[in-house]
Amino acid sequence: MKELDVDVAVIGAGTAGLAAYRTATAAGKRAVILEGGPYGTTCARVGCMPSKLLIAAAEAAHNPARWPEFGLRLEGSVTVDGHAVMARVKRERDRFVGFVLEGVATIPEADKIRGYARFLDDHTLQVDDHTRIRFTCTVIATGSSPGVPPMFRGLGSRAIVNDDIFAWDDLPKTVAVFGPGVIGLELGQALNRLGVKVLMFGKDHLVGPFSDPEIRAYAALAFQIEFYLDANAAIRSLEPVEGGVAVHYDDHKGETRRDVVDYVIVATGRMPNVRNLGLENTSIELDARGVPLFDRRTMQCGASHIFIAGDADNDLPLLHEAADEGRIAGANAAAYPSVQPGLRRTPLSIVFSDPQLAVTGARHADLVPGTFVTGNVSFEDQGRSRAMLRNKGLLHVYADVQSGRLLGAEMMAPDAEHLGHLLAWAIQAGLTVQQTLEMPFYHPVIEEGLRTALRDAQAKLQKAGDKHTQRSTA
Repeated sequence: MKELDVDVAVIGAGTAGLAAYRTATAAGKRAVILEGGPYGTTCARVGCMPSKLLIAAAEAAHNPARWPEFGLRLEGSVTVDGHAVMARVKRERDRFVGFVLEGVATIPEADKIRGYARFLDDHTLQVDDHTRIRFTCTVIATGSSPGVPPMFRGLGSRAIVNDDIFAWDDLPKTVAVFGPGVIGLELGQALNRLGVKVLMFGKDHLVGPFSDPEIRAYAALAFQIEFYLDANAAIRSLEPVEGGVAVHYDDHKGETRRDVVDYVIVATGRMPNVRNLGLENTSIELDARGVPLFDRRTMQCGASHIFIAGDADNDLPLLHEAADEGRIAGANAAAYPSVQPGLRRTPLSIVFSDPQLAVTGARHADLVPGTFVTGNVSFEDQGRSRAMLRNKGLLHVYADVQSGRLLGAEMMAPDAEHLGHLLAWAIQAGLTVQQTLEMPFYHPVIEEGLRTALRDAQAKLQKAGDKHTQRSTA
């Protein structure tokens, strides 16, 4: 058994772990990074990048469908070569993974410990059966894995998670996607546009990242135009059959249907990888799911020398958040016990569907009724959006009644990735609706739709102010 003594032990070499390790070593600490799986990060291997490659192919295949409305002729039809599509996805995916591996290669070999770590006590980790590490501080950055509910476990290889899609050599003919969240919507719509018949099922009317009931309902109707989507499905049974899975369900009309699909894609959420870490051998407090309780400003677990970052904390499972959390955790692990709050940015989540979905700042569900107004705009008649035949979408911005400050926004909109960034910057800067309206808006651009929503919010703020003045005068 090899024995090591280090200042900081980082468990996991994903985005958060790499950031934590580099921050700790930059502070002059002796640090090691432990990894049991393949190097390359979830984002590069099976997340952000390969999914965007598949989406790009889907967008290219779908664009000719709009040509007749522009007065353009499409002679024949677009043919999707599934083998070629997946070959490019995997080829480019491997390039992105290669960039990460190049970065990992710069880490000294003595600092890279291969194997799965488990806590023996508050200051000791054992890696498989070959290394025991005594540490002053540690950072848990073990990431997350797709969760597979019991109802799918009897379907064998025909029940897959999003990770498995990027191992395909060809596209299937039919799939059933369970979970119209971020992953399900992106992959489901992309597969549909690449010629795969898609059935999508959800529960509790949840669609995308939305908490705003009106935006959620609008999005559900918009996606239902493209493929079958029931956001509150009644599934009677899932039955393995030769060559696929038979899905028995009640359709929108209440009629029972049976469809056979090649694969069931389980996109019902991801689970933090903390179950086999031996956290029960430490003194830190865990929540009901077994995840350490922590301060998201410092990433510190209680008042301990143990920190957590990235998807493992089950807070905001996004790459840019994981990188920020890793840097904060690494800095505080290096400086312990002098722990300081780090920079946490305005939350921003984007779904690369068409139209795109975005949520930034405070969600509708986070706000107290009566304390905010909602500025509204539909993109169906918005000038630039209509000119491009991308006029589908609805945007809500939320503003504080007392101060007029922007609080958050939820949207389904063309180029929501850009609108979301603009609003996130304004929210983080503490701008009011009026101050944001004083910024330049070019013509004709999609951002004019945002201006319309801001004007609507400003009018409602003014009305709320007038009512307050009248009550005060009375």
